[in-house]
Amino acid sequence: MKLAELEAKMEAILFTMGEAVELERLAAATEQDEDTCRKVLRSMMDNYTAEDRGIQIIELDGAFQMCTKAEMYESIVRIAHVPKKHVLTDVLLETLSIIAYKQPITKVEIEHIRGVKSDHSVNKLVEYNLVCEVGRLDAPGKPILFATTEEFLRNFGIESLEDLPVINPEKIEDFKLEAEEEIQLELDIEI
Repeated sequence: MKLAELEAKMEAILFTMGEAVELERLAAATEQDEDTCRKVLRSMMDNYTAEDRGIQIIELDGAFQMCTKAEMYESIVRIAHVPKKHVLTDVLLETLSIIAYKQPITKVEIEHIRGVKSDHSVNKLVEYNLVCEVGRLDAPGKPILFATTEEFLRNFGIESLEDLPVINPEKIEDFKLEAEEEIQLELDIEI
């Protein structure tokens, strides 16, 4: 198969699917090995990054997706009249951070970490497609387990969860000390 023909097939698949497609599936669909597909995709990615192109191919956790370049967003909004972007409040970001670092996790575990009910924030994150249900915990009541989605990776510009920033252990200790001081301050006020 000629290179141009293979690129055309991959381009058509990625365009039509509209979501991330695993390398294994692309290889099967084009009847090529994964290494060949990966090399061709990398070449296509380089070609699409040229400034005169409005689309790009991105890699998300071992899968590839064709999407619009971020700098084209305003032009698209003018024609599509897309409603405003979702706003991630501090509460939503806090809840999303807990899920991202502790996944899969239940609402009860999230609430234990946050110290407050988290139904609304988890539901909003599910509505925004940043979090989804990934199963149930094998425990009484079979609580739902939540994890981040491909949309989360896409929105935060990371390829996989391994790219999440590592939290400095010293910073964690500082957070614990701050929390303990706040609790002591609240106890002193009550007395």
